[in-house]
This record gives sequence, structure tokens and C-alpha cells, in this order.
Amino acid sequence: MSRARAAIILAAGQGTRMKSDLPKVLHEVGGRAMLDWAIAAAANTGAERTIIVTGAHSPAVGAHVAKVLGANAAVIQDRPLGTAHAVRAAEQAMSGFDGDVAILYGDAPFVPPERIEQMFALRAEKGGLVVLGFEARDPTGYGRLMLADDGTVERIVEHKDATPEQRAITVCNSGVLCADARTLFELLSRVRSDNAKGEFYLTDVVALGRSAGFKTSIVVGMESDTLGVNTKVELAAAEAAFQQRMRVAAMEAGVTLIDPASVFFSHDTQIAPDVVIEPSVFFGKGVRIAKGARIKAFCHIEGAEIGEGANVGPSARLRPGTKLGRGVKIGNFVEIKNANFGEKAQASHLTYVGDADVGARANLGAGTITCNYDGFDKYRTTIGEDAFIGSDTALVAPVTVGKGAYTGTGSVITKDVPDGALGVARSRQANIEGWADKNRAKKRKDKPA
Repeated sequence: MSRARAAIILAAGQGTRMKSDLPKVLHEVGGRAMLDWAIAAAANTGAERTIIVTGAHSPAVGAHVAKVLGANAAVIQDRPLGTAHAVRAAEQAMSGFDGDVAILYGDAPFVPPERIEQMFALRAEKGGLVVLGFEARDPTGYGRLMLADDGTVERIVEHKDATPEQRAITVCNSGVLCADARTLFELLSRVRSDNAKGEFYLTDVVALGRSAGFKTSIVVGMESDTLGVNTKVELAAAEAAFQQRMRVAAMEAGVTLIDPASVFFSHDTQIAPDVVIEPSVFFGKGVRIAKGARIKAFCHIEGAEIGEGANVGPSARLRPGTKLGRGVKIGNFVEIKNANFGEKAQASHLTYVGDADVGARANLGAGTITCNYDGFDKYRTTIGEDAFIGSDTALVAPVTVGKGAYTGTGSVITKDVPDGALGVARSRQANIEGWADKNRAKKRKDKPA
């Protein structure tokens, strides 16, 4: 029988180098807060309890955790006295838990769930403690893993405390650790702060554990797995790393990216094979695109579902709640929000459709607007199958245009149009003979030479 699993995520850092009022761990990578990446990784490895250690200086982090995990999932590290001290802040919240716990970090968004799974599995096999290490290209600033002849970890030496010989070692510590929860807290109680920074280091539990007869095994991951973020420059690097992964994954899955470097994804973007994405396209959260669709250049899409064979853009904006059926055509400078388009419906250019249901094969002419907001409330527009909306029509919701109905160009439609009818709502044209010539002559006379 497998042991219960839990996670403690450290998110109490001051984040002063971000130079931002927004707490560091709430900055987003791929449209998702860095802290949420760690929470998701814990969930994906079967953690039945996840505790987030926050700082008293960042109530916004606690509020965020309450929304994501519930009010009891956040604990406060009252003083910033190091990583061991931070983990100990979670001890009471972990009371009664009998199983293995992984220590993760709210500013390290890319630790893969499969790497954490490896650590849990190795601990189940070997016992003791397990750390996540990596081979660093430049080990400056990282703790070094001191390995014994049998490949286990004897101790971890922080960079500031390392000798020149130890600093030459390139096998480094990510900070991610897995241990039996009760053993971990017992070892943490022995950690002292006699080091260069005067802090309580979580890494000291390795040497303490070895002295107590517990060996520490190592899982070696990629350096990119452990990428941490402390500045806006590093945040941009993390975003770039994420985007590159997503672009490669999309193309390997059968998506055509004409200019991969100019396409930006969110963490949950889903694109089927044989979709073509033209240059300069941005996907916000919640986008799903079915097979064979084409997204033309300069589109901004979020919270939208795009059906098979649909054609979007160029320069279209799809906002949350948009659902496009099979073969729908959305053209240039069209904005859609919270609207459903039936199969082969189209809005080819210069149109706004919000809070609407558009039937199959309906055609919305240039300049169509659904007037869905009166300053207080939103109202819905319904356009029937095979309807034809003339150019420059304003549909004042709530209103329905029936199946196969037409609206006259330039109309302001405030009443329902029955199936098969023509709705026209505009004033009769009047021509004033000679007015333009007289006006032109007057303007020329009044204008100084």
C-alpha cells in the first residue's frame, strides 16, 4: 500500500528584487501565477494535503491561497529566518499527517510533476530523504551537493559557506526535498543558525539525517526544471522558456506555426493537429481549437472555443465565452464576446458581437453591432439560421432576428424581426438640391487667402 503524500510550498519570500507591489509568487508565467504552478504540480502527484507558507507582509498571497485551496491551507512565517524556519511554520498544519511530504517553492514554476513523482517513488524504495539535484552550467549561488562514494548525499553546502574546492562542484541543490513528515520535522528541530547568513537552512537536515542514520538519495533533473524567479529579468526568462516549450510541444503534436517565435500561449492552451497559426497571435487562458482551423495573423484570443475548420482573422479579437462552430468565418477587425456562432456562420469584417447567439449560416455584414449594454445590465441578441444582417446594422438587445430574416443596411433594430421578414429601421433619405455647391462657395469665401 502506497504512503500518503503531502506538499509544503514555501511562498514567504519578500520578493524585493521584483520591485513590484504584487507579491513575487503571484506574478504570472504562461497566464498562471507561479505559486499555482507549484500547487498544480503537488496535486498532479497525488498530494492529499498542500500547505502554503506565506509571509505576514503579503496578505494577498494568503487571500489567493484561500481562493485556490481553502482558508486553512495557508500558514504564516512570522519572521524571515530561513527555509528551515519556513517549513517549521507548517508543522502545526501538518499535525496528524502520516506519510511523505515534498518541499516545493512558489517562485520555481517549472518543477515537473513527474520529477516529484520520481522523488516520492525513490523515497518509498530507499527510505531516508530524497533531494532534487541538477548539473549547473554556472553553479554560482547554488548549494553544492556533497556526494558519498555510494552516490548518496552526505551534506549540502550553501555557496556562501563553501570553500573554493567545494564551489568547483557543479552538482547543485534545487531546494526540492522529499521526506517522511514526522522525520522531517524532528530533524528541523535540530537545525541551528551558525552560518554566514545567520539563518536556519533546510539543507542542514541532510547532514543531520545522515548523523541519525538516514541516507539521502538524489534525483537528478534538468537545470531548466529548477529555474527560480527573483527579478523581472528572470521572470521574462521564465516566460521565454515556457513559450519555447509550448511552441515545440504544439508543433510536435501536429500544429503548424508559421513563425513560432511570434506566437504566445497560455498554460492551458489546447490546439488540435492540422491547425495553422499565422504570425503574431496571442492566446490568453482558456482557449481550445479544433482540428483544421486557421488562425490568421495579429489575433488576440482568450476564453474561446474554436470549431473544426473555422477561420479567424486577421486582426480579430475573441474574448471569453466565445464559441465558434464548425466552419465559422470571423474576419478582420471583428470582436466577439460571450457569443455562440453556429456552423458556417460568418462575420467577415468590422463587427462587434457580444452576448449573442448566431445561427448556422447566418451572415453578419460589415459594421454590425450588438448593443448589449445599457450602462447597468447586459442583454442578449439572437440571430436565426440563414439570417442576413445588412451592413451597419445596430441590434439593440434584447432582440431576435428570425430564421432566414434580413435587416436593411444602416438599420437600428429595436424590435424582433420574424422568420423570413425584412427589418428596416432608418429615416427616409432627403436630397437638398444645390446645398453642397452653396456650402462650398461660402466656405471658400470665409476662408482667409
